[in-house]
Amino acid sequence: VQLQASGGGLVQAGGSLRLSCAASGRAVSTYAMGWFRQAPGKEREFVGTISWSGDSTYYGDSMKGRVTITRDNAKNTVYLQMNSLKPEDTAVYYCAAAFAINTIVVASEGYDYWGQGTLVTVSS
Repeated sequence: VQLQASGGGLVQAGGSLRLSCAASGRAVSTYAMGWFRQAPGKEREFVGTISWSGDSTYYGDSMKGRVTITRDNAKNTVYLQMNSLKPEDTAVYYCAAAFAINTIVVASEGYDYWGQGTLVTVSS
């Protein structure tokens, strides 16, 4: 599975962005999908995850209430909608895929495939 994240860019504080993660090589309909981020000098941080069916989602504390993960299995694409962005949300955002039937995956170690990341910069 190859994952390509896109949609990052520069946004002002309080603004919104929608990131996309397009998968190729294999259908990701049986994979849980996750989003992580890594800011300069910091460890990678869990943002959220969605089950293969899209019925279950779970979000990390740092962005809970401000992000929504959805997926379109017909398009082999997962989305991360981010609202009310803050300067501390500045990071490289990564999508990942975990082979997991109808469950969510929180730990980064549980993911089998990773995308290359897309940079989100939030200005104050």
